Amino acid sequence: MAQIIIKYKLKAGVTREQYENWTRTTDYPTMRGLTRVARFVNYRTVRNLLSDAAPTVDYVEFFDIADMDGFLGEDMGSSTVQAVMGEFMQFVDAPEFLIAEEVV
Repeated sequence: MAQIIIKYKLKAGVTREQYENWTRTTDYPTMRGLTRVARFVNYRTVRNLLSDAAPTVDYVEFFDIADMDGFLGEDMGSSTVQAVMGEFMQFVDAPEFLIAEEVV
């Protein structure tokens, strides 16, 4: 199973409360409702483990995708995902979208 990992900071003026409310009420139910999304979680960064420096990102999302080709070829272009992505981009600044596979 492949993963999509998204790392990002919130845009200036967007509060954690605003963003996390949207995550709970819109992002989670919509994206978790997609057949190819086996698991989706969003983590708020709270501190750096090895230093006092602030984390470089505010949030990290992890998606377990059962069928990456189908997700990329069909789900990503759907009106449902595009609507959520449009809203997401109103909250976040320069997200980095990564496709990852487990090293076995």
